[in-house]
Amino acid sequence: MKRIFMYLSRTKKEAILAPLFKMLEVVFELLVPVIVSLIINKGINEGGQSDLKFIFLMCGILFAFGILGLLSSVTAQYFAAVASSKLQSALRTDLLKKINSLEYKELDDVGTASLITRMSSDVNQVTTGVNMALRLLLRSPIVIIGAVIVAFFFSNLAGITFLITVPVLFLLIFLVMVFTIPLFKKSQQKLDVVVRLSRENLNGVRVIRAFNKQEAEIEKFNKTNDKLAKYQLFVGKISNIINPLTFALINIFIIALIYVGALQVDVGSLENGDVVALYNLASQILVEMVKFATLLVTMSKSLASNKRIEQIFSIKSNLKHLDVIDKINTDDLFVFDNVSMSYNGQEMALNNISFKVKKGQMIGIIGGTGSGKTTLVNLIPHFYDISEGKIYYKGLNLLNYDEKTLRFEIAVVPQKSQLFKGTIRDNLKLGNLAADDETLYNALKISQGYDFVMAKDGGLSYPVEQEGRNFSGGQKQRLTIARALVKQSDILILDDSSSALDFKTESELRKGLKKLNKTIFIVSQRTASLRACDQIIVLDKGHMAGLGTHEELLKSSQIYREIYFSQYKEEKDETL
Repeated sequence: MKRIFMYLSRTKKEAILAPLFKMLEVVFELLVPVIVSLIINKGINEGGQSDLKFIFLMCGILFAFGILGLLSSVTAQYFAAVASSKLQSALRTDLLKKINSLEYKELDDVGTASLITRMSSDVNQVTTGVNMALRLLLRSPIVIIGAVIVAFFFSNLAGITFLITVPVLFLLIFLVMVFTIPLFKKSQQKLDVVVRLSRENLNGVRVIRAFNKQEAEIEKFNKTNDKLAKYQLFVGKISNIINPLTFALINIFIIALIYVGALQVDVGSLENGDVVALYNLASQILVEMVKFATLLVTMSKSLASNKRIEQIFSIKSNLKHLDVIDKINTDDLFVFDNVSMSYNGQEMALNNISFKVKKGQMIGIIGGTGSGKTTLVNLIPHFYDISEGKIYYKGLNLLNYDEKTLRFEIAVVPQKSQLFKGTIRDNLKLGNLAADDETLYNALKISQGYDFVMAKDGGLSYPVEQEGRNFSGGQKQRLTIARALVKQSDILILDDSSSALDFKTESELRKGLKKLNKTIFIVSQRTASLRACDQIIVLDKGHMAGLGTHEELLKSSQIYREIYFSQYKEEKDETL
């Protein structure tokens, strides 16, 4: 809750004025039963005579109170809406910043579906809870407490009856709230699963249709959705117990109040108008108890969602850092010294990897599926921690570097080409906002994307749809490579980023990259893509199975030979 109060402190005026105007509305409402009592007791005489002048005066006051109460209510709701909207905007912005600051491992642990739910549904629940709290959290208790106090002015016995009933109702509501908060939290977790299934089905709709699995996926989704619906109904039934119990207790209380009031009228302790006033006060308590019960149900959902959001904010980066400087004397840009890495702390994805890279070299990485190629290049920008060994960059241990500083010098093109909604220009300038069009054109020429971009209507201003759906796979890869080049970093990592390109286009791309004065890491399944590399690292099930140039590996590495000859069968036949 500290975070919520921090956000509300930024909108002090609205957060204070909203409940103040609600309290002003409460004052007008509590005065209504008193005015009604005066109309009956003084305006209408026992003999049937009526003081019309007094009645009209009191009715005028009631009308004025009604108008003032309405204005106070509308003003309070306006300020509450402004405060909650600003809170929602700030909370969602900070949550997005926090998610963007999380490392790969933390993102993997939480899951994309859960993050989407927390960014959308949970933030909405918290906002609704804050809005309701600003309007009703003080109003309802003050109306109830005020009604009890006003009741004592009419009759001590009636006041005591009010005083006994109200705590019983509060205790009932509190017990239900304590029981339902964990249930609402579990309900949101089940919603995570539904969001995950929805996301998987939308992203994989073409695969599902290709394998004719629509019915199976629909059935799977329906089962999960039905479980969520049943659980939400279960939680809803428990939380909704509050309303009927509140109505029942208040009506029992009203019956007792009328009975006691009638007896007191008979003995002359109360007047008829006083009984009507007490009945009105009891009705106000009934209405406010129902409102308060609804508020607490909403607050229970809001608190459960707030805990889920706080779980994200409480995540601390697990990336290791060294306080003591670890430096070696070397001319090499990178030194991998017996590096091993595990995702789950048990099975090693990489084992005892050692190699050196000089500035300006082109390094190829090849191996079978699951051999650890992507894992290896993800260690260079410190996306993951190594389990054993050391990595040195410019002679300094990688753990001595700040991630922001390190990654500023590295441009990465991941396996999956990711474009964002906007224009081609917006996407290319993602890593370098200061880049001019000439820089963009040069990068496109090297990535072999210049021709198709210029053929588009508007060129660099051509719109890009979400995830680049209006581009082919090869076009997206060329644009993502160009984006990395525009960043103008000293180190470039291409993680199997030319797999959708034809051999001619890829050959031109390699020629363009070779002319750059950059240290380049290329992950590829094609030996043709790596032939010009200064060094090629061959991986096999996380182990280094070869290191050298293309010609050296053909002689020394059986795995490399197998990969090469599987792609160039004719050359193999000639050597037999």
